[in-house]
Amino acid sequence: MPAKNKDLHGSAPDKSPVALLLIDVINDMEFDDGDKLLANALPAARKIAVLKRKARKAGIPVIYVNDNFGKWRSDFNKLVEHCLKSGVRGEPVVKLLKPNKNDYFVLKPKHSGFFDTSLEILLKYLEVKTLIMAGFAGNICVLFTANDAYMYDFKLFVPSDCCASNEVLDNDYALKQIEGLLKADIRPSDEIDLTKF
Repeated sequence: MPAKNKDLHGSAPDKSPVALLLIDVINDMEFDDGDKLLANALPAARKIAVLKRKARKAGIPVIYVNDNFGKWRSDFNKLVEHCLKSGVRGEPVVKLLKPNKNDYFVLKPKHSGFFDTSLEILLKYLEVKTLIMAGFAGNICVLFTANDAYMYDFKLFVPSDCCASNEVLDNDYALKQIEGLLKADIRPSDEIDLTKF
């Protein structure tokens, strides 16, 4: 019998008990109420950028879990390029959160990062047990992904300052649900010691 593949043919070289999931942060926000989301997302993006730098420094893999916007021929690099064009509403957020060559990317067709994606198997190969989640919208895609992560028995951190929704009240309600029902730690990002995982 051939030996079991241990690293997805080299596509998942990292091993870590924790991973940082950035949910729908590569987003042009060119939709109805995108201006509302941008207003709330920009302060969160600044916090996410700091969290990402700390995660990379601590050796924690960063996984972009992004919507494909209904385009099944989506190309992540083209999506980033599109979002960085001058005049695109989401440009300031994407500038802050632009991926680098060591980051992972999972394309999702629906709200949850787990639904019909390769995320579960990637996390298995990385040997992840704890997820830190950040992104947009907190009351939709972050909530749905956190729900599925809870069902897969991951320990969850969803920093309250690293999520945003169109409406602050909706975001706050989603965070309360994530904390209360999904047992997630929602303390602000600067209170999470990434060296302790």
